[in-house]
Amino acid sequence: MQPNKICELGIIHVPEGRKIFPNMTVRDNLEMGAYLQVNRKHLKDSLHFVFEVFPLLEQRRKQYAATLSGGEQQMLAIARGLMGKPELLMLDEPSLGLSPKMAGEVFERLGVLSSRGLSILLVSQEIPKSLKLSDTAYVMENGRIMMQGSGEELLKDNQIRKHYLGI
Repeated sequence: MQPNKICELGIIHVPEGRKIFPNMTVRDNLEMGAYLQVNRKHLKDSLHFVFEVFPLLEQRRKQYAATLSGGEQQMLAIARGLMGKPELLMLDEPSLGLSPKMAGEVFERLGVLSSRGLSILLVSQEIPKSLKLSDTAYVMENGRIMMQGSGEELLKDNQIRKHYLGI
């Protein structure tokens, strides 16, 4: 499918590696997320929502994206995805390359979004944080599903704790 058709279905992908527009301001990056005409109509409401979830971005709205820290850039990438008003937000390794503190902040914000009813498909090697966030989780190895269950069940599973968490 064409990318705009996928977005029209309410499916938004935030790729690994952030892929922000470094020479544009934070606000301009966010507006790019509301690219479709239907989303442009709700720009003000979407910005309000994004700034509520990521208040730091409101403070930095006039700043060039390249000047943000890695964690702030990741938050911007996620926020830009939210500007497309997704029904399903797909995230690929949202904490890759971030400090533990910033990774924790990103996962905290994802928890807020999940608690507000947003469906999130998360691919991450941050197993404990991901499982705490997940209603349903799949453990994959070499492209094959090895285990599945609720995030809580898998977090308590001895095999997961031994092989993936080192506990």
